[in-house]
Amino acid sequence: MLTAPSPFPTVADFEDDAPAPAAAAPRVSPEPIAVPPEPEQIFLVDDNDAFRSSTRWLLQGHGYRVDAFSDPRHFLAYIDAGPARQPRSCLLLDMRMPEMSGMEVQEALRQRGCLLPIVFISGHGDVPLAVEAMRKGALHFLEKPFSNETLIAALRDALKQAEAQAREGQTDPQARQLLASLTARERQVLDLVVVGKLNKIIADELNISIKTVELHRSRVMQKMRAKSIAQLVQTFVAAK
Repeated sequence: MLTAPSPFPTVADFEDDAPAPAAAAPRVSPEPIAVPPEPEQIFLVDDNDAFRSSTRWLLQGHGYRVDAFSDPRHFLAYIDAGPARQPRSCLLLDMRMPEMSGMEVQEALRQRGCLLPIVFISGHGDVPLAVEAMRKGALHFLEKPFSNETLIAALRDALKQAEAQAREGQTDPQARQLLASLTARERQVLDLVVVGKLNKIIADELNISIKTVELHRSRVMQKMRAKSIAQLVQTFVAAK
């Protein structure tokens, strides 16, 4: 009957005439494990439950990460929260929703400095809305019903645009969003801080007290999520 070797040392392990252990095999460095890239991300904002569910299933079947929202206000709250997101991402946005229209969402994103490429979808053949949406930067306007192939082709175009923006080092949407959160006075203080002006100089130039400058600087650091002046400058440059 075979028995498993004991995990504990035996007497033979301590005897001089115990057989020498076999030479260990040479250690081979493991091959580096390739980390697969993050899947491309699509935000889907549509109040129609059936369309949202079926479209999400379709897109996930094509390998995309899909974050779906029935309420555009929840989507904007997500953007405001500033969670990390895939640089290769785009927005599939319904034009007509009861809480906010797609055009209002587009404008809200523009005010936040968010450059997500947008593919609009609509159940109404509204040419003036389509023209206005495209004029403001939307990439495609699809009228329901449309084929799966048409949808995938439009989203691929949008994701290519997002990838080009990231590759060319265009404006960081999150940094722009943080910058847009500043008041006019806080922005004035920031502009002077990043060029190295001291609080006393800033106070003189803006005709405010040093205490007020310190208060504004503190708020700027909080809103820009910067723990140091170097980090503040990096975020400021990324937002330009």
